[in-house]
Amino acid sequence: MEPNWTPLDNAAKIYPAASRRSWSALFRVSVNLSEAVDPSILLAALHRVAGRLPVFFMRLQRGAFWYYLEDANVGLRVEEEGVCPCLPLRHAENNGYSFRVLYYKNRISAEFYHILTDGAGGMVFLKTLVAEYLEIKYGILVPRSKDILDCRIGPRAEDARDSFLEHAGKVGGSRGEKRAFRIQGTPSGGFHHLTTAKVPTDAILAAAKAAGATLTEYLTALMIRAVQDLQETAQARETRRKPVKINVPVNLRRFFPSETLRNFSSYVNPGIDPRLGRYSFEEVLTQVRHQIGAQATRKHLAAKFTQNVLDAQNKVLRLAPLFLKNLVLKSVFMLVGDALTSTCLSNLGQQNLPSEMARYVERMDFILGPLSLNPIACACLSYNGTLYFNVTRSIEESSFERTLFRSLVERGVPVEVESNQRSAMFNAQCRMKR
Repeated sequence: MEPNWTPLDNAAKIYPAASRRSWSALFRVSVNLSEAVDPSILLAALHRVAGRLPVFFMRLQRGAFWYYLEDANVGLRVEEEGVCPCLPLRHAENNGYSFRVLYYKNRISAEFYHILTDGAGGMVFLKTLVAEYLEIKYGILVPRSKDILDCRIGPRAEDARDSFLEHAGKVGGSRGEKRAFRIQGTPSGGFHHLTTAKVPTDAILAAAKAAGATLTEYLTALMIRAVQDLQETAQARETRRKPVKINVPVNLRRFFPSETLRNFSSYVNPGIDPRLGRYSFEEVLTQVRHQIGAQATRKHLAAKFTQNVLDAQNKVLRLAPLFLKNLVLKSVFMLVGDALTSTCLSNLGQQNLPSEMARYVERMDFILGPLSLNPIACACLSYNGTLYFNVTRSIEESSFERTLFRSLVERGVPVEVESNQRSAMFNAQCRMKR
């Protein structure tokens, strides 16, 4: 019997061309349980999930014209976590899979290569996996929903749909943007520094509301201010400064009817032009609110991904052999990818679990691996009254997160900081109590 295969979704096509041995587009979602993880039970749970979500259990294959995904049909495994998150994925060392399931003490993590899914799809996978684990270990019954899937039911066609193709229009949008300031630093030799700020959700939501902003807008403005400070330190002359922009992914399922578990997200790039002078926080926040409000609309987002769909359907590109496509896609990525932004912020929002699960789950995290050109990436989510804000970087200098977290403290928001730095903890903990 011929193996099942599927083409990469429209957003995934660029990643095999852009990836290199030292970098692959990875992200992590994880939970911390109340007890140590049993790897044998975790593996049993993973086998259950494989029957429900075969769209994740596929290997990347190289065709004559395009990369594609094919059923892997090889042994599953779970691994003890290594020295740091989101290290480059070696398919040959991972039985061909484009994800990995890890455990460390009481933590379960799933790391995904972006060809498979986005943060929303990855979170469905993780919640389903943890639900199966808890049912096996404790003999409980976890209620199932659109976020926690029932593994007694077979796969659905909706899980694997390419929603970009389904919702693309006929007119695309321009990709023309100025290149942004890039944070520089001393390469950390392949080690990914992870710094986590634990913030009371109520406190930061109150601060954002008082400023007339959403949480994402508020955090984005603080990040722009932190990068503005870095650029001022690096360059004295205003006329030579570059735009400071933050890439903010947008879950397209909020705007279009879709239940796909593959990639279905776009982005906006709010920012400032420091050549015009130094921006106060209030000025930055005004820019961010207006720009996100203008860009994060159904029509604007549709035009953006429609252009990608139209490009992929171009007859000349479709007929070009894969090695030529790779050259074109890599060039496009270098021109309109990370070069357009200084860093990124991906917010998965409030995460909720049924009480049957929540009693065992102490914490949840969302982490992005460092970007291709930009050494710093930020991701966050809220769970059980705490915002977990994770900064990943591939350089030694920690100026960005120091400035960012100090800004929160100065605005009366309590912050507790953790770090995996190879030396000491990140200058101990920075804490402020009301």
